Amino acid sequence: MKHVKTYENYSINEGEQYWLSPVSDKDDFGDTIEDVIIDDKTKHGPWALMTPASFDENGIKLGLGWGQKYQKQEDGKWLKIDG
Repeated sequence: MKHVKTYENYSINEGEQYWLSPVSDKDDFGDTIEDVIIDDKTKHGPWALMTPASFDENGIKLGLGWGQKYQKQEDGKWLKIDG
């Protein structure tokens, strides 16, 4: 039996963490989302869903209690790869 914990925006399945909320075509700064998203607090205060380019300009850092990076898998799910 697989061990799955589900939270508001992500789930943990046997050590793998997935983003669960819908992902649009654009990030919170209007940049086109391709295969990587970053959920992080911005230099402007609020948290945002960002592309790597938007993160470089507006993000703070990745890590526990900070931002997380997700990569789109072949099945369309977003797997946490950093943070």
